[in-house]
Amino acid sequence: MAAITRSTAFLALAAAVLAVLAGGTTAQQLSPTFYSTTCPKLSTIVRSAMAVAVRKEKRMGASILRMFFHDCFVNLASSYVCSVLTFIYHVLPPGRQGCDGSILLDDTPSFTGEKGAGPNFMSVRGYEVIDTIKTQVEASCNATVSCADILALAARDGVNLLGGPTWSVPLGRKDSRTASQGDANTNLPGPGSSLATLITMFGNKNLTARDMTALSGAHTIGRAQCQFFRSRVYTERNINATFAKQRRRGCPKSGNDTLVSPFDVQTADVFDNAYYQNLVAQEGLLHSDQELFNGGSQDALVKMYSNNGAQFFADFVAAMVKMGNLMPSSGTPTEVRLNCRKVN
Repeated sequence: MAAITRSTAFLALAAAVLAVLAGGTTAQQLSPTFYSTTCPKLSTIVRSAMAVAVRKEKRMGASILRMFFHDCFVNLASSYVCSVLTFIYHVLPPGRQGCDGSILLDDTPSFTGEKGAGPNFMSVRGYEVIDTIKTQVEASCNATVSCADILALAARDGVNLLGGPTWSVPLGRKDSRTASQGDANTNLPGPGSSLATLITMFGNKNLTARDMTALSGAHTIGRAQCQFFRSRVYTERNINATFAKQRRRGCPKSGNDTLVSPFDVQTADVFDNAYYQNLVAQEGLLHSDQELFNGGSQDALVKMYSNNGAQFFADFVAAMVKMGNLMPSSGTPTEVRLNCRKVN
């Protein structure tokens, strides 16, 4: 009888927790007009702030774009559920975080966030730009616009301000109430990834190999740290000799790990299709870059993008919208944060 009572209580607790979690959010329907009445000046505020940031430092456009990518790509298992009851993990599927502003959260006593993860530490930058935009948005429409949506708009505007395409950003995201350094470490593709790994990791997010190759074109702007391309420029053979020699000058065999070099030297701060032209010339900076043009399945697509910037822009926009639709799973607690660095 005691065993039955404990089992019944166990199931009751599980059901109660599930009920709470299920009520934590409603399905998020994204629309470009989501804030048209509640915050009509939103797009203008974000665009103006990004224009100031990019004018001050052109690299910031690439930094915010990278931040958005790193936010969307992190999936969190329902560890908070497991900490209450291991049993529930088998009842409630792992939660998918997606584009939820979790990367913006500072560490707390209850979780270690994504900022200190290997792919992000001393690498992802521009948090203060998002803070500035959030302050301005709050002054215009308090407690209305999520940090996740601000980041999505800022990424779009950063691309466009550097000469890239623009697009209608679907809006209506909510902000995560938690983050996980461990999940950031395991979900984000690394600079040494093979083509097969890249295709698999993007496929896990319901993004195709074509989406992956188009999104990789974000490397037409921005920089990489020496520690991430050192091995390529010193040891790999599928690399233009002159290009490798030039990059070694700013990246010694040891030390100076955080010195940065542009992905595309010729047009480092212009969003164009030069990235693909560089790959065809065996001038991809990272190992993972050159994997897209190395005798594999993406060679033909890379060649097409290298010759057709308009097609690259079109595919990049489609892939960005698709990636931006990665949403927290139903039942994941979310909110509209008043401060992007901490939960309410």
